[in-house]
Amino acid sequence: MTQNVYKEMLEVMTKRGGPFTGVDIPEFYTLMEALFTPEEAGVNNVLARKPATAEEIAGRINRDEKEVAEILETMADKGLCLVFQGDGAPLYQGIPFMPGIFEFRFISGRETEQDKRIAELIHVYEKAYESAKGIEKISYPATRVIPVARTIKAGNVIHTYHQVMNYIEKYDSIGVGTCYCRQAAKLRGEDIHGMPLEVCMWFGDLAEHLVQRLGGRRISKQEAKDILDRCEEAGLLHMSRNTTEDIDFICNCDRWHCHVVTNVLKQPKPSLFFNSGFQPVFDSESCVSCETCIERCPPEALAMDENNVQILNTDLCFGCGMCATGCPEGAISMEAKPGFPAPPKTVKDLVAAFRSVKSEE
Repeated sequence: MTQNVYKEMLEVMTKRGGPFTGVDIPEFYTLMEALFTPEEAGVNNVLARKPATAEEIAGRINRDEKEVAEILETMADKGLCLVFQGDGAPLYQGIPFMPGIFEFRFISGRETEQDKRIAELIHVYEKAYESAKGIEKISYPATRVIPVARTIKAGNVIHTYHQVMNYIEKYDSIGVGTCYCRQAAKLRGEDIHGMPLEVCMWFGDLAEHLVQRLGGRRISKQEAKDILDRCEEAGLLHMSRNTTEDIDFICNCDRWHCHVVTNVLKQPKPSLFFNSGFQPVFDSESCVSCETCIERCPPEALAMDENNVQILNTDLCFGCGMCATGCPEGAISMEAKPGFPAPPKTVKDLVAAFRSVKSEE
């Protein structure tokens, strides 16, 4: 019975999509047993993307509503499902590994032995997954880089979706949590290169869930701005969903541990799948060839030729602006890439774009 419930999880998690969906290898089951008790796994297997009450979920598995509600509450506190307050009763929603279960596990910044074990098991599973299925091919970008607006050269059209502060101004509820990618690496004893940890921001209902259930911290708009400034100084790029609306999170990513960045860099032409729509331009008269821009570039898209002139690899460049924010001489600004398309408007539009590309493959 116990083995069956984890076997069922394989199909369930595969259908939920996202990176590292279920694959039938021993490492998957070892990780699932560490994350979910058998009872939690059984409840997880009947959770849908559409939120439902404990009563509805209990009916799917013919169990007592009170018992199922207790299991769901425990799962919500462990980051294994989402919970929102409905008109009368709480509504529970199933979530994928990423974005979802993996990130939620580490939001609080805890460093218990079990957290260290989970961090290691996730890492082992991800490596085994890639060995079994190969590097995941990106057909259409699910995420995008948000440029640093102050680095954009005068005369360029700057849309609202190019400005990270617009998303902060939009929401009254903002929460911040520990970056999963760096925290898990830290728990495994890896070098996080002095990068800040408490920098992942969530908005609206997700922020409430983060703060109330997962050990996140509620912050003001000014605190959110300060976090963005600190990330830019450190050389972390701003990343979110590849939509102009429906933005409910902002991650601040490094080149070493961020799953999105490391996976994109495994693609033949990374900039096609992760980009802001901008690229750097250089003022040769102001440049002193200090190479700070080269050191700060997350995808290592910059080099100097024998004449100390910058060379930009456009297949690699994300258009994040980290080269420009770090230039001590102010010799770099960002300009719009000609013909770069606007992102899909909503999540529904993004899903439609995915399906359209898939149908043509």
